Amino acid sequence: MSVKTEQRARNILQILLQHGSASVDELVSLLSTSAPSVRRDLVRLQKQHLVHRTHGGVTLAGQMHYEAFRFDSSFHERESRFSEEKRRIGLAAAELICEHDTVGFTAGTTPTQVARCIRHRSSIHVITNAVNIGMELSNQPALNVTLTGGTMRWAGAFSLIGPTAIEMLNGVFMDKVFIGVCGIDARRGATTIEPDEAAVFRAMVRQAKKVIVVADSSKIGMVSPALICPASDIDILVTDTGIAPEALEASQASGIEVRAV
Repeated sequence: MSVKTEQRARNILQILLQHGSASVDELVSLLSTSAPSVRRDLVRLQKQHLVHRTHGGVTLAGQMHYEAFRFDSSFHERESRFSEEKRRIGLAAAELICEHDTVGFTAGTTPTQVARCIRHRSSIHVITNAVNIGMELSNQPALNVTLTGGTMRWAGAFSLIGPTAIEMLNGVFMDKVFIGVCGIDARRGATTIEPDEAAVFRAMVRQAKKVIVVADSSKIGMVSPALICPASDIDILVTDTGIAPEALEASQASGIEVRAV
């Protein structure tokens, strides 16, 4: 594949990440290229499981490619909450990832959105305790994906926990880690519900140069029972524009860079 063709394919995927779908005519206009070239690009992208071709257009590939996840109602129900906000957060957070980075993703619907936004990228090493993220990225040969190992205890969480996961994480270093939370508070820090899961997330935080919390605005100001890390450990919070002004000010006062998208 030529450099020009590869760049055009990347541009198509970027358009779909922003809009979800597009017609062939729209892509021809936006890319200033021919319809046959766009159709050939779409055939290649569909073979890579990155897009689904439709009559006259294309959509971004569906969220789940594996039967074990496709019918998990609890996961899909959580995904559907603030879905548009999570999509924007995922797109913005993925822009923080550079080529040759080693990045960590915790389990969670919002980190999953970030991971989906790098499916078309290359030369990135992904480390995750989320089985669904590992499976969704496993068919992208340009990405190096490592699962932590561990025990799956809760239906619909796809989260690996326990000593095996922590021991693996203690042996690696990451450039950035993307943390999903049940709550983030300027005074109490990042929290989740299950202590065993929080322990794995804490191990990721310890091993990362930069800690990025990805959370929709409904999580801001909330506190759950299990501490992941104090606010002082968080470098960036990527959230949506629904964040309350007082919560924004409190987070910034705690030294957190807030990106509301």
